[in-house]
Amino acid sequence: MTVATTKGTLIVEGHELTITNPGKPLWPEMGITKADYITKLTELSPYLLRYCHNRHLTTIRFPNGYHQKSFYQKNAPNPVPAFVKLAPLDGIDYVNLDSLPTLLWLGNLASLEFHPSFHRIGETLPAEWLIDIDPTLEQEPRIMEAAHIIGEVLDSLRIQSIAKTSGATGVQIYIPIQMGYTFEQLRKIGFFIASYVVKRYPNLFTIERLKKNRGDKIYIDYLQHWYGKTLSAPYTPRARKDASVSTPLLWKEVEQRPDPRDFNLLNIVDRLSKVGDLIQTVPLQNLDAILTRLE
Repeated sequence: MTVATTKGTLIVEGHELTITNPGKPLWPEMGITKADYITKLTELSPYLLRYCHNRHLTTIRFPNGYHQKSFYQKNAPNPVPAFVKLAPLDGIDYVNLDSLPTLLWLGNLASLEFHPSFHRIGETLPAEWLIDIDPTLEQEPRIMEAAHIIGEVLDSLRIQSIAKTSGATGVQIYIPIQMGYTFEQLRKIGFFIASYVVKRYPNLFTIERLKKNRGDKIYIDYLQHWYGKTLSAPYTPRARKDASVSTPLLWKEVEQRPDPRDFNLLNIVDRLSKVGDLIQTVPLQNLDAILTRLE
């Protein structure tokens, strides 16, 4: 990538991009400007694109920084550069985030969060399986304990998984799966696991949908993983004060109870250079055994 700073443009893979207001603070407390953000996205792109390409992408845009007004963007914003590929679905022209130029174009539009569909373009079956662990309290020191418990239950079922911070306050359990399972089947397993841990740890977990009825319990959201819904992509930044990034963790790290805010735009690249993409260390899981038991 070459930079022509005098014109505020980038030449990326042969495509010219105009960067507007490069000095605009996007995370003021962290000292991260739009120019800094574009640089970080470039460094994150080999990882982030892996989980966003060939998906229907929803972004959340914050034109004046994470602490100002925002809006969800499903339809591709006009004008659309020639290098941007679209992924129409149900009357919406989603962006297919499949290249660095497309990523930086979205970054220039202050897209601070990237939320891909659970299914690939042109398909209806899930590409992976996620269980969302969502704290009711804004500050929840038990969130890693909760993730570890879910991981142990999956392990007892001989299902390998990875915990990843949502980048906000929660944790998601990410399970790479063999193709062919339906959303209905994954929801059935999710309900089984959620019901089990709620019964075993009634003071910690709940499957109550209404937040006002949860008290201080941690919500196991096995329903979010569904056709047409989204969750934060692995390695997406989040619009939070600490510029946190959704980050996969080693299970031994989960045991040490880190704060999800520990993983952010200022340190994620160094981490990835050391541990790589942990999701890729988990083989695609066969869920036939547990489904046979449940069915």
